[in-house]
Amino acid sequence: MDYVELLDTTLRDGAQTRGVSLSLRDKLRIIQKLDELGIDIIEAGWPGSNPKDSELYRAVKNVSLTHSKLAVFGSTKHKNSRVDMDPMLQSLVEADVPYAVVFGKSWLLHVREVLRTTPEENLEMISETVDYLKAHGMKVVFDAEHFFDGWKDSPGYALSVLRTAWEAGAETLVLCDTNGGTLPSELFRIFNNVKSSVDAPLGIHAHNDSGCAIANSLVAVEAGARHVQGTLIGLGERCGNADLVQIIPALSLKMGFKVLVDGNPERLKKLTEIARLVADLTGFHLAPNHPYVGKNAFAHKGGVHIDAMIKHPKTYEHIDPAMVGNERVLSVSEQAGRSALMDLARRIGLSLSKDELRAATEEVKRLESSGYHLESAEATVILLILKHVGMYRELFEVKNWWVESINIGKKTSRAIVTISVNGDIVTAMGEGVGPVHALDEAVKEGVSSRFTALKDVSLTDYKVYVVDSKDGTAAYVRVFTEFTWREKSWVTTHVSNNIIEASLSAIIDGYRYLLLVLEPGLLNNK
Repeated sequence: MDYVELLDTTLRDGAQTRGVSLSLRDKLRIIQKLDELGIDIIEAGWPGSNPKDSELYRAVKNVSLTHSKLAVFGSTKHKNSRVDMDPMLQSLVEADVPYAVVFGKSWLLHVREVLRTTPEENLEMISETVDYLKAHGMKVVFDAEHFFDGWKDSPGYALSVLRTAWEAGAETLVLCDTNGGTLPSELFRIFNNVKSSVDAPLGIHAHNDSGCAIANSLVAVEAGARHVQGTLIGLGERCGNADLVQIIPALSLKMGFKVLVDGNPERLKKLTEIARLVADLTGFHLAPNHPYVGKNAFAHKGGVHIDAMIKHPKTYEHIDPAMVGNERVLSVSEQAGRSALMDLARRIGLSLSKDELRAATEEVKRLESSGYHLESAEATVILLILKHVGMYRELFEVKNWWVESINIGKKTSRAIVTISVNGDIVTAMGEGVGPVHALDEAVKEGVSSRFTALKDVSLTDYKVYVVDSKDGTAAYVRVFTEFTWREKSWVTTHVSNNIIEASLSAIIDGYRYLLLVLEPGLLNNK
């Protein structure tokens, strides 16, 4: 079983994603997580291009890495300059890391129009740069920029670039689809031609401008590449880079290659965690349907599908979600039917009778037809199940509420609620940046003295959708509220033609879910 070396460039190429800006602390955290995952080489930045990357290489010296090796990124030397006088090359050496990833031009268009030099001098720049870095004890990975476009223009010159870097001492020659326009069939053909012409370890660096970065990376491995570069969740300039989150399980689970330091498949279980962490730190939206790690990657909604999944998981899943640290979701909706409700009840240790199941299913269909989307609010469905098996208790009830928003110097909202808590009437006040925030604070203030767990719960997300816009400002709205408590999270929903009422009801359900389900431990696996 062959080993495929992985180079992660999330912190260099991925950081060029529009709208992404990582702090030094964020970068160090990602480096540590990449090391835990078992990535071979981490390309952390380009110190010669900006002071923030230089600061990172100084700071990372205090980080102990168990598996990964750090790499610095840079270009070949400037034309008409000496390597020992080139400030960019000096910054690579001063970074004091094991690897240097150096890119050089392999497309004559770039040589003549961008570098404004001759093909011969470009080869000299490549040779002298690689030789200089090798002389300073660094292992050099050579990125042949625009290789596939260069090959289409002049195969002979593109090959001469690779041979020059190899003869100067490069460890690996990486063929870069920098513009991302090469299709898998032509990439496979070109890669095979290169492999038969150059006796050196080859790698692939693919961009996603034509939606083929992942396919091109896998095709390159089939053609002989044993080094793959990419980013986590496909971050990168324009349309992004090849997504290592998808490439890694494909190589390991489907193509039979060893990856991640020791080839241990257990490392794959960290993929979902690190993918979601990077999404959080970068603010880059991780699509729910992102393969392998998205929240919907193993979510099933159709009734026929769910029924089959309960009988045998392989019927509608290509792998066990646990292999990549994800989980299976059987969504409750008007389409899912009884099977999803039965499975959800089983997960909280309950068994529904035929009559209870029928009644709960009918209520789900009724709610969905009135504008609810229950598949996104599992906590609301669990409360519904508890009602149908006689285990639901209100615990507290908001009898009356009043809220106002004022703008005198600054905008603020105040709320007063009257709550019945175990038969006692409590009046509480809350203040917030908006009416919903103020109501949330008031309810928590009134109830948390009796139910102390509420002191530690946070309302972390709040979304409002119009159910039917044709009614304008009188339209019904669908509210989703997401809560966290002790590393657990849950979502509730409510629909009303009064946005404040819908929000308050969803918040109340969120707190009741904590008190009835999570605190007693009915759903310990969530």
